[in-house]
Amino acid sequence: MGAAAIDLLYWRNVKQSGAVFSSVLLLLFSLTQFSVVSVGAYLALAALSATISFRIYKSVLQAVQKTDEGHPFKSYLEMEIALSQDQISKYADKILLYTNTCMRELRRLFLVQDLVDSLKFAVLMWLLTYVGALFNGLTLLILAVVSMFTMPVVYEKHQAQIDQYVGLIRTQVNSVVGKIQAKIPGAKRKEE
Repeated sequence: MGAAAIDLLYWRNVKQSGAVFSSVLLLLFSLTQFSVVSVGAYLALAALSATISFRIYKSVLQAVQKTDEGHPFKSYLEMEIALSQDQISKYADKILLYTNTCMRELRRLFLVQDLVDSLKFAVLMWLLTYVGALFNGLTLLILAVVSMFTMPVVYEKHQAQIDQYVGLIRTQVNSVVGKIQAKIPGAKRKEE
């Protein structure tokens, strides 16, 4: 994760973090009420209304003041926005790597290469059926965005207490997993 993203999530610049957080939440809440096509169209209309109004305002101002400043968006129109072949290849290679890794892992889990990992995956999928019954994907996305913007700050302020409780929970979970692995034949992990 880049330094700018970390600064954004840790609220180093409150105005910038607030603007990003509120606009992302507004977009997600809009998507709960309207379709993606409608939200996209409304956002495009809002952007076009702002840019057309600004262009007309500048044109009228230039006509009244009899100046020749040119197009108000000239610097943006001259800016190069094309992706290079190297950038596309770099991103395509990363996508290919992640896709292949994901496919290998899913094959390993579904074909039960390791019984314990496949059982963990089955439990996770079973739990996700309950999560899916309670929340839709958009609600989970909203919760994820809120968590991304709040959890780092809370952890930073209360790190010692959180680490203590996470350690206790981890110890309990490892104890239960160890007991379960001891009772399941063939489920003992190889020493790595």
